[in-house]
Amino acid sequence: MKFLEYIYNNSVTLLDGAMGTELKKRDIMGDFENNINHKDIVKEVHKSYIKAGSKAIITNTFSLNRLYLNKSSKKIDLEKINKEGVKIAKEVAQNDVFVLGDISSTGKLLKPYGEYDKSEFIKVFEEKATYLKESGVDAFIIETMVDLKEAISGLKACKNVSDLPVIVSISFDTLKDGGRTVMGNSVYQTIELLNQEKADIIGANCGSLSPLQLSEIVKVFKDNIDLPIMVKPNAGLPKLQGDQTIYDMGLEEFTEGIMACIDQGASLVGGCCGTTPEHIDFLNKRINNKYYNKEE
Repeated sequence: MKFLEYIYNNSVTLLDGAMGTELKKRDIMGDFENNINHKDIVKEVHKSYIKAGSKAIITNTFSLNRLYLNKSSKKIDLEKINKEGVKIAKEVAQNDVFVLGDISSTGKLLKPYGEYDKSEFIKVFEEKATYLKESGVDAFIIETMVDLKEAISGLKACKNVSDLPVIVSISFDTLKDGGRTVMGNSVYQTIELLNQEKADIIGANCGSLSPLQLSEIVKVFKDNIDLPIMVKPNAGLPKLQGDQTIYDMGLEEFTEGIMACIDQGASLVGGCCGTTPEHIDFLNKRINNKYYNKEE
């Protein structure tokens, strides 16, 4: 079954939780070459989410694009680290779980705030999307985007190189005026432009809103667009504990917030920063109990 077909044939599809904060627990978060240098650890994280019930996992390729990697002082084989990221996920998923190719921000700004044109961003995203497509992902996920123009650049790039479905997920900072990003993009602009550019799934992840608050964004999505809706909130806001950044939202509170999102219309759910296999397992049991008549 194809990914979109599965989504439309199931009330709720459970995604995975955080990769970055799980790698940070293992002291390897800052290594751009984790898919080569620490592939067993990356594989272990994917396995833990599948064991918890995830039906789709996201490749460990979040920031692996040419512009973002300019931050690195060493020469990195961009094609290899992206393709290895897909390979690791597919080895774990086999034919039972979907693999979503992760694409996120360049870490740069478009004109007039930065020095880049949209055409330059599209070229960067096309390169990465091509590597992910060639490696056999089931769909693309463009996530944690705070600039709608950059998200659209990623969407155009994916559509230019492949007919695979594309999830586009925006990070909202406030519920003001229905929801806005730190760049000032509104939830209504998001709906209009992503629909116009033919996103296959629309979503919200990360950002500053709690899972419960995100249910308000989901309601606006549901009321204004006829597409599947994804949510992957953080496990609360980050807090500094000593020299460590922690996310301390408990399993119950996180799950209650996600269930509110589902009630408002979300059909793909998971977690972002700070969420763990335990969060996904707890959520999976609640979803099974409510939607699939399986007891916790």
